[in-house]
Amino acid sequence: MKKLTQRFLRDNKGVTALEYGLIAGLIVIVIATSVKGLGTDLNTVFGNIANALTGNNAAANGG
Repeated sequence: MKKLTQRFLRDNKGVTALEYGLIAGLIVIVIATSVKGLGTDLNTVFGNIANALTGNNAAANGG
């Protein structure tokens, strides 16, 4: 039993896989946060453009 425990503690394969999993998870979180922020900014930009176009059409039509 002692040999099995020592061999298990020396085995680094599981640790490496866990590290890669954590790195991948952090990358996913960063990408999701960036996309959410970018989506909000784009929504604001397109909203401003729509308001500007609507305002210009109302002024051109005598409104």
